[in-house]
Amino acid sequence: MLEISAISDTNRCASGGARRIKALRMATAGIAKSVEAGLLPDSGRRRAGAQGFQHRPLRIGIDATCWRMRRGFGRHARCLLGAMLEVDPGNEYLFFIDSDEVAGELPSDVRTRVVGPSTPSSRSGARRPRDLLRAAMAMSAAPLDVIVFPAIYSYVPVFSRARKIVMVHDTTADEYPEFALHSRCARVLWSLKGMLARRQADALLAVSEYARSQIVRRFALPDDRIGIVGEAPDRRFRVLPRPLVPTDTLRQLGFHPENRAIVYVGGFSPHKNLASLVQAFAHIASDGRYGAVKLFLVGDHDHDSFFSCYLRVKEEVAAMGLEGRVIFTGYLPDDDLVVLLNLAEMLVLPSMNEGFGLPAAEAAACGCPVVATTASPLRSILGDAMLPIDPRSEAQLRDAIIAVLSSGALRERMRAAGPLAAARLSWEEEARRLLAIIAAVASR
Repeated sequence: MLEISAISDTNRCASGGARRIKALRMATAGIAKSVEAGLLPDSGRRRAGAQGFQHRPLRIGIDATCWRMRRGFGRHARCLLGAMLEVDPGNEYLFFIDSDEVAGELPSDVRTRVVGPSTPSSRSGARRPRDLLRAAMAMSAAPLDVIVFPAIYSYVPVFSRARKIVMVHDTTADEYPEFALHSRCARVLWSLKGMLARRQADALLAVSEYARSQIVRRFALPDDRIGIVGEAPDRRFRVLPRPLVPTDTLRQLGFHPENRAIVYVGGFSPHKNLASLVQAFAHIASDGRYGAVKLFLVGDHDHDSFFSCYLRVKEEVAAMGLEGRVIFTGYLPDDDLVVLLNLAEMLVLPSMNEGFGLPAAEAAACGCPVVATTASPLRSILGDAMLPIDPRSEAQLRDAIIAVLSSGALRERMRAAGPLAAARLSWEEEARRLLAIIAAVASR
């Protein structure tokens, strides 16, 4: 992987695309030659049967190079892997990390191996060809039974006897390349990496039935090759006791007790459809009945390694004269985010595609009404806690927001339904599901 995904840092891609593709091929070929020379274990020499696993723990490798990413798949990795360590004291784990700092966030008995560059890819979003080779060689050389990539974005080719499990969160970059991939080079790199990952994987994982159906349709794969390991709100996302006031951080950002907040949480990639959200809000802001309403766009835009439309959205907000009404918060610590979601009128997630839509589940756990895209599994997950909208219809988005703002009874029904829906989701349950898949794959 030349970047934490081929989606990221694509401006640099245009000038060096052929060189980067050649480097990726050379790195893969170099690992393959090491296998042939006996320097690395051969992935073709599989163990005979599963008897060897009956009397010893499994040796499980974890690609944790996305541990500190502030996007959704970074939180997913932290929560899922953290829960897996809690519920599984029996197996042996080796976490491949890109910074010594990550080791301090893991349990002390977890073994780690730093494979990243001097600037962690989990922060910068970028990996050079030599970093790819370094990570791939380290993972290939480790004596493992199974290696798990919790996100295809950070996948690297591994040539060893270890079984490989790769999680595909969604097909956004494949379905909407113009929204996710800035250049032809980035599209070629992403396609190449995805092809390698699907070919090497002994099992693919999706985060929902909706995401699995997309993967099956897009890549013509059999259903039984793709397992499902879902998502859940972290325990800190909950309904807080009242009375509740904004934190100091929220007040500094412009949220005061008299304000009514519409909240978006996520990245600024074009497929998140923020231009439509801002347009819908502009219409609402022009109505005197909603003079106290502000739109809070929560997400790290300074260190976002993905193709971003942040500057364009910011320019549109300025052109509409909405700078005092639309707040770009940047990255918001969870302690502040939980308070914001508890106080907000609603969370809006208008994306063109979501494999799961974790911010919506986190909002529901806080008793925050949700307006969310139908291009997701959220309707079946959240039920009465959300109003579904077609992301292609700005009018539908606007009308749904107005409906929630205008009806206290509707808001109360949605607030009551949210925590009940979120309570059905559990990271511990998903961790056990992943462990069962690991055991099944290892025994083949």
